[in-house]
Amino acid sequence: MSAIKSFSRKYAPWFLPVSILLVLVVWQLAAWLGGLPAFILPSPLLVATRLWESLLSGVLEYHTFYTLLEVLLGLLLGSSLATITGYALAKSHALERLISPYLVATQAIPVVAIAPLLVIWFGPGLFSKVLICALIVFFPVLVNTVVGMRAVPQNLRDLMGALRASPAQTLRYLEVPAALPVLLGGLRVGATLSVIGAVVGEFVGSDRGLGFLVNVARGQYDTALVFVAVFTLVALALGLYGLVVLVERKMLRWNV
Repeated sequence: MSAIKSFSRKYAPWFLPVSILLVLVVWQLAAWLGGLPAFILPSPLLVATRLWESLLSGVLEYHTFYTLLEVLLGLLLGSSLATITGYALAKSHALERLISPYLVATQAIPVVAIAPLLVIWFGPGLFSKVLICALIVFFPVLVNTVVGMRAVPQNLRDLMGALRASPAQTLRYLEVPAALPVLLGGLRVGATLSVIGAVVGEFVGSDRGLGFLVNVARGQYDTALVFVAVFTLVALALGLYGLVVLVERKMLRWNV
């Protein structure tokens, strides 16, 4: 058992690169031996060539920038509103009983069904995409905010009361630090979901962004370009997730 643990610890950094390499090899063999046309299953080499062409032409950078802008603005708006609302709900059980049914009901409606309405009401521009991202981010961050605030130990609240701390001081020195691990956990989920929201909005109506690029490539049967756009979206989601993890490590050093 100890030998297995030692082997895993020694070669753990190689697991991910080797698994990715194996997937690429299997994919390339399937494209070569399967006899499928390139518009159904392009090979990794073809996708890599299409990626290089998109980078040289500037098409990929242009659409990626627009999608990233939507994601960042939507994540900022959705997480800010969710944190404020979640704090209010955590402080008031009456307010939670009043608003929670409506919040839960909104989550029963798929974003794909709401997105066309937002595009009709607010136009196909940037604002409607930001709203869609904010909507999809809102609920997980809200739930984590409520859970985090209510998980603060009561004895610490009593201590702050005994020290005659003001509500602002209690929020700054007790509630925010104590709830921060849970809050950042919700932000991890929101960071990945925001990418989905941006793509949904671009599918419904847009002339820019990676979702728009997927639509164009699909209509032209340029499946290699579809793979390029999808992999770029995956890279965006992983980058945002990693950024939140990095922020979490920096802000929670005291919690180790």
